Amino acid sequence: MKRNVLIIGAGGVARVVAHKCAQNNAVLGDIHIASRTVAKARDIVASVRERSSLRAPGALEPHALDALDIAATSALIRKVGAGIVINVGASFVNMSVLSACIATGAAYIDTAIHEDPLKICETPPWYGNYEWRRSAECEQASVTAVLGAGFDPGVVNAYAALARDEYFDRIDSIDIIDINAGTHGRWFATNFDPEINFREFTGRVWSWQGRQWVQNAMFEVGRVWDLPVVGKSQAYLTGHDEIHSLSKHLDVPNIRFWMGFGERYITVFTVLKNLGLLSEQPVTTAEGQTVVPLKVVKAVLPDPSSLAPDYTGKTCIGDLVKGEKGGEAREVFIYNVSDHAACYREVGSQAISYTAGVPAVAAAMLIADGTWDVKRMANVEELPPRPFLGLLGELGLPTRIRDEAGDRALTFD
Repeated sequence: MKRNVLIIGAGGVARVVAHKCAQNNAVLGDIHIASRTVAKARDIVASVRERSSLRAPGALEPHALDALDIAATSALIRKVGAGIVINVGASFVNMSVLSACIATGAAYIDTAIHEDPLKICETPPWYGNYEWRRSAECEQASVTAVLGAGFDPGVVNAYAALARDEYFDRIDSIDIIDINAGTHGRWFATNFDPEINFREFTGRVWSWQGRQWVQNAMFEVGRVWDLPVVGKSQAYLTGHDEIHSLSKHLDVPNIRFWMGFGERYITVFTVLKNLGLLSEQPVTTAEGQTVVPLKVVKAVLPDPSSLAPDYTGKTCIGDLVKGEKGGEAREVFIYNVSDHAACYREVGSQAISYTAGVPAVAAAMLIADGTWDVKRMANVEELPPRPFLGLLGELGLPTRIRDEAGDRALTFD
């Protein structure tokens, strides 16, 4: 059993990860939180202690770390005896942290694809540009690396694997739908790191249709979905991490991702983009100062973690899967609904961070007990979905299904 966890990052998702690791430290052991800004790590430690999240005796310590420094990250892994590293820092550090895990033998978990800060919307599949190129290294070092173990990517990948294993003989399409029907009371804010948020949508939108990559402009293709709890919601075809691995690992001709956006977000995004304020390339002001427009926008927007106290409403995220079972057409929607206020009461976060952070902890627990400790690199859909989804239900993210038999909770005994 692997014990001791190093959490890299100190944003809203890292806060959730820390609380959930603390609640399960009988399995995960000592907990260490590392951030370039150590004060943020200290704040998370204080939050965990204030809510009495630690359930068993063990260490809970903050550390200063530049995660791009492979030697320093390796040294910290060895110093704290971390058997599992949960990387919930900016996606720019994925390759560096993975390198440190390979060097030390620690298991690696992340929640999003690596990004090059100088590139926007690279040609898919993105995993093929970075993570998958390191697969042989992981296998040679017997290092478990679970990629994209958030909600989307992550849980939705497990939903797709469950549909493949138990509900269909043939899958024709998977539409992953992410709707946040909550409100935070601010005039404008992003639910996670503004820099990462905007970068997702400033270039081309890639989807998998007819067994090939198809590109569109952002907000070009929209549709209203009628979902449980949140009702009818406008969403737009968007490129997203999980399409890249699912299109490789599942024999499905059509895989699309849809995300809900309100008119205000679209208006602000469009104005910022047209003005050049979402550019990641440096510019020089009239006063001779060099700035990156996107980082300036990030600096003036609210910190996503500050939204949690006032957030109300619910999220609904799931997979609408269509295909055939027993010679007959079939359609199922496998999903989760989370409540912003309930997430805040438990761990001090909003539901966007909660749904991203809890799955990473479930993955860590499955590595610790050996279920997912596969000694190689894997995306979530390559691993057994039932233990993961069952554990998620225990940790606060239950799975539901809507099909011809109605709408009901799924259990994974």
